[in-house]
Amino acid sequence: MHRSFVPALSCSGVTVQYGPVTAIAGLSIEFAPDLIHAVVGQNGAGKTTFARVAAGLVRPEQGQISVNGRPLPTGSVPNARAAGVELVHQSFALPPSFTIAEAMEFGSTRPGGIFSGRSLARRWKSHLRSLDITADPNSRIRDLPIEIQQGVEIARALVTESKLLILDEPTAVLSPSGIDLLFDRIRRLKSMGVTVVLILHKIREVLAVADTVTVLRGGKHVAGPLPCTELESASLARLIIGDGTTVREGGDIKALTGADAPESFERTAVPVTETPARTTAPLLEIRAVSTAPDSEGPPLSQIDVTLQPGEILGVAGVEGNGQRTLVRAIAGHADLISGTILFSGVDVTRENLTERRRQGLRIIPFERNTEGLSLTSSLWENWSSGALLQGSLLRYVRPAQMRASCDTTLSRWDVLYHDCRQSAGSLSGGNAQKLILAREIDDEARLIVAAQPGRGLDVGATAFVWDALRSARDRGCGVLLISSDLDELFDISDRVLVMLSGRSVGEHSAPYDLQAIGAAMTGANQ
Repeated sequence: MHRSFVPALSCSGVTVQYGPVTAIAGLSIEFAPDLIHAVVGQNGAGKTTFARVAAGLVRPEQGQISVNGRPLPTGSVPNARAAGVELVHQSFALPPSFTIAEAMEFGSTRPGGIFSGRSLARRWKSHLRSLDITADPNSRIRDLPIEIQQGVEIARALVTESKLLILDEPTAVLSPSGIDLLFDRIRRLKSMGVTVVLILHKIREVLAVADTVTVLRGGKHVAGPLPCTELESASLARLIIGDGTTVREGGDIKALTGADAPESFERTAVPVTETPARTTAPLLEIRAVSTAPDSEGPPLSQIDVTLQPGEILGVAGVEGNGQRTLVRAIAGHADLISGTILFSGVDVTRENLTERRRQGLRIIPFERNTEGLSLTSSLWENWSSGALLQGSLLRYVRPAQMRASCDTTLSRWDVLYHDCRQSAGSLSGGNAQKLILAREIDDEARLIVAAQPGRGLDVGATAFVWDALRSARDRGCGVLLISSDLDELFDISDRVLVMLSGRSVGEHSAPYDLQAIGAAMTGANQ
């Protein structure tokens, strides 16, 4: 790429530290205008920190940010927005009770006033249509499909006519058709003169939509921006995690273990335990279960699920179609109207979570930072919570003994940390997920419910999670894998169940038909 352009965004010597941890170190990058740029790297590489610095959310210890050649005062969101920089977070930020028009006005910088719903709808209708958002401006955010919600987030970010848009993991919650729609929107933004920076994990997605790719590793700039037209999946994978990566057709990481594994991943072998005796009864039977309206999503309606020992059953579906309610029902937290839930032939319909855990239930939750961990508590306290929940509340707790056991277990699971007394919030996403795996996939685990276990993880951490689930299956556990990522489901599931509006709408076996499953997920075949 020639160097005659004025960069749309440049970082010069940017360093950010969180206590003893250096998130990014001396980062220097330039992004050309009017292009789609991807930023990739493993968890903890500094991608999100870089985005937050550019958007004014984080003030670096050293370095300078410039937008269109002009230095930008760091650590100020208003200054970043005034310079035309907007960040759309992975977790949607708009108030769910707002209408679309109210969300647009919320992002606007014009003076406030008194407006009617009708006048707001008229004001923002053309802006929404320019981004191919045809939903009624008076619709509530909470009532929108996930793809439309994301479109509204992007539209909100562009109400000030911003020329630099940063999207952090924008494909994480989308169906295949939703990803196609997002990429079409991004290309349209490029044609409108908007420079787009995408933080992505999937190599296939990078090569499908980006003009350039930049690789970060350990908070440092490794390569790029490199033209995507000159890259192949294997070469990009090697830049991200080193030599020895095996890449499957389509560009996703297929395996990072065994003879082909880089040295850095061979150390992360999942600990092996003795295989428990298998039972003849299914590990999980959900028979005609219906639930009351639930705070986490639509109610279940006459749903049936059967999971055998030594099997991974994938659950596919667009976000918000009852997957969370299903997990809550299995955990004993949803209000059942009818139906029965059995573990290994034993009726647990009326049992609480503590009893279900005693019988071998383990849950890797949807949100590791809010549901899976207490970020302000220590690593050993988070790790020991599972054992404490399964035992008597009157048991004698020996902190020193628990800390020693925690160190041993976290070492076996290759969690990178300084001291087990440090807070869980200090871990990277991949290491936080490993902490949860170390707690949930113990010797007594029999039924593992894994909800979006690879979300937001880099290719190395994702492969570790997949291997952990496969290892649990191979020693006789049953695994219920809930994911909106069809690549994840297709790679490790023995069967795939599709959910739509709280119902089971089909079961599929390998080889999986992407079109058929995608149609079932969206109701196109009904």
